[in-house]
Amino acid sequence: MGILSGNPKNEPMHYGEVFSTWSFLITAKGVIAGYQTHLNHAGDEDLKKLLEEAIQSGQQEVKQIQSLLKENGVELPPTPPERPNARLEDIPAGARFTDPEIAAMISMNIAAGLVACSSIMGKSIREDIAMMFGQFHVQKAALGAKALQLNKDKGWLVPPPLHHYKAEDC
Repeated sequence: MGILSGNPKNEPMHYGEVFSTWSFLITAKGVIAGYQTHLNHAGDEDLKKLLEEAIQSGQQEVKQIQSLLKENGVELPPTPPERPNARLEDIPAGARFTDPEIAAMISMNIAAGLVACSSIMGKSIREDIAMMFGQFHVQKAALGAKALQLNKDKGWLVPPPLHHYKAEDC
């Protein structure tokens, strides 16, 4: 048996796993803080529910990654402070994020998170780490589907030019 056989939790993390999970963690913490701020700006109730789900999902990811890094002796990145609640009416109109802007940011963050999860899965040699990020990937894909449907339902989706090419038209 090789040094990397048996229980993956007994195997050391390689530098790529450490850097990738640490980077994912600090980014997730920042995204959660951003979503907490966006929650103050959101007016649409469905968008607020999506933000709350994204925050809860992100907090679960943070807990799991922090546990992994602590178990492996890796110092954790700083955590931004919790964002206070504010009333939408107290935020000047010109300083507010609009609901379509918030929805677009959520979609962008989910897409980036899917790529990050796939990258970490691909470079991991510890099965437990690859599986953890596989779980995150599935959860992000489901959240992404909800965000897409919300964008379509609310009329916030701005599609690129649509291509209607047919070979017989030539």
